[in-house]
Amino acid sequence: MKKEFHYLQEECVVSHNKSLTRGLQVLKEIMNNEQSISANELCLKFDIDKSTMSRLITTLIHEGFAAYVENTKEIIYTDVMETLSKKRREGLIVKQTTSLLNEVFAQTDECSYIAINDNDMLLHLNQIDNSNRILKHRDSIGFHSPLHATAMGKVILAFSKDINISKLELTQFTHSTITNIKRLQLNMHTIKELGYAIDDEEFEYGLRAVAVPYFSKKGEFIGAIGVSGLAARLESERLQEIATIISNLTNKHKLDI
Repeated sequence: MKKEFHYLQEECVVSHNKSLTRGLQVLKEIMNNEQSISANELCLKFDIDKSTMSRLITTLIHEGFAAYVENTKEIIYTDVMETLSKKRREGLIVKQTTSLLNEVFAQTDECSYIAINDNDMLLHLNQIDNSNRILKHRDSIGFHSPLHATAMGKVILAFSKDINISKLELTQFTHSTITNIKRLQLNMHTIKELGYAIDDEEFEYGLRAVAVPYFSKKGEFIGAIGVSGLAARLESERLQEIATIISNLTNKHKLDI
């Protein structure tokens, strides 16, 4: 029995080593490819069946070594160290702004958020809703939203220096969504002058939002802080009041990063 057990252990180790070797070979091929590569091409290259290749690719993507090109099944290499650094930065932002979001909620009685730019999309890092309302906002942490149709997204468009507005796809979500580039650019000028942005049922009917830019102690633009709630509660004057409240709070709680 002992001999059989040891034999099975050795067989298992050999199998794992083979899987690791194949995984590394696939990773090297993805890394060495200047363009994206498909799973079928990898299967042919290494004579690996589709199900095995699918598991290898899924593992590489899950561990941050590879990614699918947007809306395709083409695979590209991703810098895992850069990914880890990005995740660490996002974690620091969440940790250092939780008390700020709590204060924003406490003073506005509306769900508070922080979001950043992530490949020309709005990435929701955190939200606080301590209300006892029956209808609460869905958990949006980790989700992406469009920049042009949200208050926080428009703040990011207005204050970021590395986004080309003319290349954005201005999808229409409601009758109020801005889908014209010139109109959106004019809106950016207004946001810079006012210091805040409003979403007037532009992304979802029945919801309004307001957001302000958020900077670090060094003056680096980080992202947007905002609140959202039912349009019936958040009329124009109330949105302006909340914008002032959030601006005052963000000025007192600048990020140390």
